Amino acid sequence: EIKNNNEKPSDIQGNITFNNVSFTYQDTNIEALKNVSFTVKKGETLAILGKTGSGKSTILSLISRLYDTTEGEIKIDENEISTLNLNDLRNNIGIVPQDAFLFSDTIKNNIKFGNQNATDEEVIKAAKNAVVHDNIIAFNKQYDTILGERGITLSGGQKQRVSIARAIIKNPAILLFDDCLSAVDTETEELILNNLFEISKDKTTIIVSHRVSSAKNADKIIILEDGKIIQQGSHNQLINQEGYYASLYLKQLSEKELL
Repeated sequence: EIKNNNEKPSDIQGNITFNNVSFTYQDTNIEALKNVSFTVKKGETLAILGKTGSGKSTILSLISRLYDTTEGEIKIDENEISTLNLNDLRNNIGIVPQDAFLFSDTIKNNIKFGNQNATDEEVIKAAKNAVVHDNIIAFNKQYDTILGERGITLSGGQKQRVSIARAIIKNPAILLFDDCLSAVDTETEELILNNLFEISKDKTTIIVSHRVSSAKNADKIIILEDGKIIQQGSHNQLINQEGYYASLYLKQLSEKELL
């Protein structure tokens, strides 16, 4: 149903604007987003937090144009998203889904799926940035280890990190992370986020998460509830105002102290 409306090449820089975007899933009639507006510029990181079912993943699906908006408009670099060359748009997006999907192939080829022309050095660099290199070299066949039925099955956190390496190696203008650090411990998460901060200096990065630790260094944070933005601001602004973010911060801080 999603058609490419433009055969000419589109140059994607990565500035994203949502203007009063609403979206209803046709098959279920669930209104996932209601009048959502925000801007994230090239080089900025936006974190999106909220309870399950609040509409976080829907925003990422709309940016990669897996769906078109029901109302309102999405602009990429001042162009309405549906006027862009669809292939160029998607080629400029690196997305790490919530459930990592890996092929029954070598670890190296799973990472290279993001960029078939990548060198071995680039594969290793991406794995190091995703903090999974040490896990890989612990296997007998290292990067040539075959995943899947006949090979080694990775843990949830390792799968997520291989998926992150796959997105990074693509070197896209836009990076979308859909709660993809949920299976890693907070220490590893911190290392990955620090690496991403370096990698994404000239990219647009959107991180969907349930953890304040994933969001705290973002340039902007938006909180979704029932498809609406209920809070937005920086970490320092949001911890100083009553609401979802401050209470989540205190809850997760006390959990960390209990560990």
